[in-house]
Amino acid sequence: MSKQQYRSEMGIMGDILDVTMDGGQSGVIVSAISRKANLSHYAVLDKCEKLINAGLMQSERRDRNRLFRITGKGLDFIQEFQKFQNLIESMNLRY
Repeated sequence: MSKQQYRSEMGIMGDILDVTMDGGQSGVIVSAISRKANLSHYAVLDKCEKLINAGLMQSERRDRNRLFRITGKGLDFIQEFQKFQNLIESMNLRY
């Protein structure tokens, strides 16, 4: 049996940004982020709040749903983060 690998907080934030980037301009609801990023509803809300405060995401209420969208700053960040991930993986390291 192998030891389970846990994601770092940066890895989780990157996963959330990936999901919101895939959602495009229409935005993504919390349950979709939760399902695709494999996180609880409340963990997603907590992390999204941090990303909003950093200016990497924005939130909007539409009817009963809260939609999340990645910002331009978030797109720039995710591109640089993916370069970092590729470098780390090429060095066979965990982050």
